[in-house]
Amino acid sequence: MDDLEKAILISFDESGSVDSGLKSQAVAFCQQIKESPSLCSICIERLCFSKLVQVQFWCLQCLHGALQVRYSSMSLEEKSFIRKSVFSMACYETIDDKNSVRVLEGPAFIKNKLAQVVVSLIYFEYPLIWASVFIDYLPNLRKGPVVIDMFCRVLNALDDELISMDYPRSSDEVAVAGRIKDAMRQQCIPQIVRVWYDIVSMYRASDPDLCISALDCIRRYVTWIDIGLIANDAFLQLLFELILSNGLSDQVRGASASCVIAVVSKRMDPKSKLNLLQSLHMSRVFGLVATEDNDSDLVSRVASLLTGYATEVLECSKRLNSEDGKGISVEILNAVMPSVFYVMQNCEVDATFSILQFLSGYVGTMKNLSLLTNAQLLHVGQMLEVIRVHMCFDPVYRNNLDIWDKIGREEEDRMMEFRKDLLVLLRSIGRVAPDVTQVFIRNSIAGAVASPDERNVEEVEAALSLFYALGESLTDEMIRTGSGLLRELVPMLLSTRFPCHSNRLVALVYLETITRYLKFVQENTQYIPLVLGAFLDERGIHHPNINVGRRASYLFMRVVKLLKAKLLPYIETILQSLQDKVAQFTSMGFASTEHSSCEDGSHIFEAIGLLIGMEEVPLGKQSDYLSALLTPLCHQVEEALLNAKVRNEEESPTKIAIIQQIIMAINALSKGFSERLVTASRPGIGAMFKQTLDVLLQILVVFPKTEPLRSKVTSFIHRMVDTLGSSVFPYLPKALEQLLAESEPKELLGFMLLLNQLICKFNTAVGDIMDEVYPAIAGRVFNILPREPLSLGPGGNNEEIRELQELQRTFYTLLHVIATHDLSSVFLSPKSRVYLDPMMQLLLSTSCGHKDILVRKACVQIFIRLIKDWSARPYGEEKVPGFKKFVIEAFAINCCLYSVLDKSFEFRDANTLILFGEIVLAQKVMYEKYGNDFLVHFVSKGFPAAHCPQDLAQQYCQKLQGNDIKALKSFYQTVIENLRVQHNGSLVFR
Repeated sequence: MDDLEKAILISFDESGSVDSGLKSQAVAFCQQIKESPSLCSICIERLCFSKLVQVQFWCLQCLHGALQVRYSSMSLEEKSFIRKSVFSMACYETIDDKNSVRVLEGPAFIKNKLAQVVVSLIYFEYPLIWASVFIDYLPNLRKGPVVIDMFCRVLNALDDELISMDYPRSSDEVAVAGRIKDAMRQQCIPQIVRVWYDIVSMYRASDPDLCISALDCIRRYVTWIDIGLIANDAFLQLLFELILSNGLSDQVRGASASCVIAVVSKRMDPKSKLNLLQSLHMSRVFGLVATEDNDSDLVSRVASLLTGYATEVLECSKRLNSEDGKGISVEILNAVMPSVFYVMQNCEVDATFSILQFLSGYVGTMKNLSLLTNAQLLHVGQMLEVIRVHMCFDPVYRNNLDIWDKIGREEEDRMMEFRKDLLVLLRSIGRVAPDVTQVFIRNSIAGAVASPDERNVEEVEAALSLFYALGESLTDEMIRTGSGLLRELVPMLLSTRFPCHSNRLVALVYLETITRYLKFVQENTQYIPLVLGAFLDERGIHHPNINVGRRASYLFMRVVKLLKAKLLPYIETILQSLQDKVAQFTSMGFASTEHSSCEDGSHIFEAIGLLIGMEEVPLGKQSDYLSALLTPLCHQVEEALLNAKVRNEEESPTKIAIIQQIIMAINALSKGFSERLVTASRPGIGAMFKQTLDVLLQILVVFPKTEPLRSKVTSFIHRMVDTLGSSVFPYLPKALEQLLAESEPKELLGFMLLLNQLICKFNTAVGDIMDEVYPAIAGRVFNILPREPLSLGPGGNNEEIRELQELQRTFYTLLHVIATHDLSSVFLSPKSRVYLDPMMQLLLSTSCGHKDILVRKACVQIFIRLIKDWSARPYGEEKVPGFKKFVIEAFAINCCLYSVLDKSFEFRDANTLILFGEIVLAQKVMYEKYGNDFLVHFVSKGFPAAHCPQDLAQQYCQKLQGNDIKALKSFYQTVIENLRVQHNGSLVFR
């Protein structure tokens, strides 16, 4: 063993027994040899004499790498030496008389690496330099299985490395592959196909692995060789013999099936393809899927073959116009369909997915048919049964799914994903055969109820899920009128008591399905008691599983929203049924971790609010209902606030959670009461909400720093603004003062959103309030926001930056709302004046270069409004000293000219084009307000700096002084685009 061999062995060592320093030296030595000009000679010499597989692998790897990198710089002699040596190795020959080592005697990975080297030579040299490589190889196959195996490896490696389009290829590789395929078709493919036939015939029983290797070559090459070489009586007979032969291994039979799949999938014109498909007599393999083990590789391959065959027949029928062709297609499909259905019901999921695609295509052919044939109706029924079977959960997971543990969640997620394609197929069937589908669902539900206990849960859940999914293919009108069997199905659903209703999945899908078909109940009110029963008893809100109860609360709220006035006669019944849940929600024990993590419980209060908030409810009863709900809730809050100062630390989080729950409940309850009802027609109801608001505002005093409570109270104020209208005004100063006490970005953001709502609803009526709070807001914002632009990046606190960006955006929105609601005087109040300059600088920088185009547009609109509000006609007295000068010299030049000249201002973007329109409008407004003061400065200072020709400047003046804003915008865009191309676009304005 020489130094190189020792170094290779050490560098490959993974045992950890070799000293790291020695290993580093070995790797460095090997690298030194790799860089040697005589690397290829060294490698070929070692391959002749060394039996060490590590050395053989290293040498072959180096040869492969050298060819890839150095081939173009090699001499003709070196290329010839490598070619001759490598070919001799691949043909099981010795390179000279002295060596006794044959690489083909090595393990599979050595032979695969040698095949890669041969393919590298083919890449560079076939057919121009080494034209006879394949022809020269064929006589060597007489040497037996070793050389035949290597030949197959070379062909498969050629496909993997170059020809197959299953991998990304460069344009050069595609071109080389095309050249090689063209040459092989012309020169040697018929001979190679004959060799394949002989190999498979000879070694089918004696050497299955060699047979499989040859079959794998056939499968790969069928896609681009002449199909007639394989799709002939002799070859197809051989392939089907292999598939059907019980005496052969499943691997050989499966490999043969894969070859037939490749033949079936070969791209051809539809007429020729249909003739080929018909000639295959595929019925001879139909029985295999039923007689073999369903989990075997052979059945999986045959299942794929049947699916591919059926898919190709269907594709031919779509593309053929002749009646004969369509008739033959239908005949073949009718024959293969039973096997397809069997495969889908009994075989692996991979086959199921491809079959679903086929079945979807098959149903698609029925879309335009007015009447389905008996065979099609039979197939539709079989498809529905297949869907139902696959929809069922595995009973093994029943308990996990019911308690919804980690395993249950994972199984539910997996199943919901798997069901997507099934449900797409179901909806397609529902459209082409609605009656058949509805009868099937009716029978499925009836059958599921009667099914044995060990399958009852899964059968019922699947049947209900089918009925639920069917609703997606029905219009609202069809549901409302009870189209087809719906008039029978919906009452059946409502009146059926499932033995497994305590199961979580069954209970959930039952309630979801009722909700989906509510429009039928809306038209058929006699079923309302059944609906209420389902939601209010142990099947819904009172279900033992808390997750079902919460979901039922939400769905019941949707029921109330839809049926509303039709539920008037049942209000007393509903309130009595919900009494315990209302009490539970407001009890001290409710705020456990399990409950407080989810807000669904408040939907009960929203449903109650929608019911008792209707004007049809008599005033006396409405007052009683509302008082019965609000009074205990308010008392509970008052009691908690009184005890807050003496609370112990352990008790505090629970009390806070309870107060949160109560605020959510009252908030939800108030959604059912309109502003008109509580302020105009029934002010007594409004008084109750005012009293409640008074109580809840005390929370801000007692818990001034508890963010969750402050957030909930803010949300309630939002709600009261909508509910109480202007009568909320007396409560605002105190509320806003308390909310403004905190200056964290999140707190400020929520506060500004509340101000936006107040301004949008009440306009100038909130002027006095804004005069008081705006200075404080501006002071906080300018104190929090940094001077430099905010940007996300590595190494920074990105979460904090996102919060600041959100705060900044909300502040821009507030400024925009103030300016556009006739409240710009707020910026000029004595307390606000100090923030006028920083506000203007912020608006200017943002309007010129903010990354968010919509934010830039908002800032330009603010400027337009301020110019209108604060500027008299030309030569009038200035309302805000210095503002006119700032607008003309800073805003006009920087925003209206320089910012749009920047290449980043992309006219092809729709939002940018809208911003440009606002910028043009701003120029028009500046001219109207400032006349020639603006125009002269803009044209004499801005345009020259941008190298604008004089004639364009004069045309701009004319357009600006005209009345056509569209023409001005179009012309100004032309000006900007012309200025950009001057100096080859080298001018960049900031």
